[in-house]
Amino acid sequence: MTYFSEAPQHLHTVRDWLRFAVSRFQQAGLFFGHGSSEAYDEAAYLILRTLHLPLEQLAPFLDAHLTPSECAEVLDVLQRRVEKRIPAAYLTHEAFLGDFSFYVDERVIVPRSFIAELLREQLSPWVAEPENVGRVLDLCTGSGCLAILAAHAFPNAEVDAVDLSPDALAVAERNVSDYQLQDRLRLIHSDLFAQLGGERYDLIISNPPYVDAPSVAALPAEYLHEPEMSLGSGEDGLDATRVILANAANHLTEHGILIVEIGHNRDALEAAYPDLPFTWLDVSAGDQFVFMLHRNDLL
Repeated sequence: MTYFSEAPQHLHTVRDWLRFAVSRFQQAGLFFGHGSSEAYDEAAYLILRTLHLPLEQLAPFLDAHLTPSECAEVLDVLQRRVEKRIPAAYLTHEAFLGDFSFYVDERVIVPRSFIAELLREQLSPWVAEPENVGRVLDLCTGSGCLAILAAHAFPNAEVDAVDLSPDALAVAERNVSDYQLQDRLRLIHSDLFAQLGGERYDLIISNPPYVDAPSVAALPAEYLHEPEMSLGSGEDGLDATRVILANAANHLTEHGILIVEIGHNRDALEAAYPDLPFTWLDVSAGDQFVFMLHRNDLL
């Protein structure tokens, strides 16, 4: 693109590069769904991270001049974001859930889950005594992000994190090590409950694949960099959720609870299971996306 070939000759400061990035992102019609919600935020993040500057301090550096090598690095990142539609998290190998950051690459879905919000509050009021949660299971753990958040939310718990993808578990292992949770967090290669035998848990959480087939066919290009198995789940997006609902009771303790994120599938789920008393949990986007069931509800 002419814009990118001309850029190093005319852009000198962080302010210059930020303006250029926002213009190119807007012009290209990029999709922002992996951490940022608009071109400006994502441009600022990519530039600051590439220049090894603190993310919370843009203003002091706006008029700083970049060296030729720094210009080349910023140009490369911005060009890859625009021309290849690579999500920012894969360019920086970093994704955030609240105050936690995680290593990510294209072996795992970019972390984004409303369950993270609930774990920050230790699932209050549904878990009355967090210190009494002894065992937690995270199904479809991906990068291990929710399992790690659960380990912090419930400090006395042993956490098992399951995924079907050996590649995803390799990424999760790196994150578990980064948070020094190897003694409390066990990674298990399994297709949902298949390899868990008779294990039982006080809490099961899951952010499984839940995108329905029509939505998978219409995904923006950015999502095509993510593992296909992490997104789609059958024609109605509920294949994985059906397996979870069919088997969770066998792996919950007497007073255990199940929490599952299902995207925009509330109506389809309630139509498929009219007799299940779903409790829909309030998150920042509303009460349509995460349900809870007690073990007795599933019997």
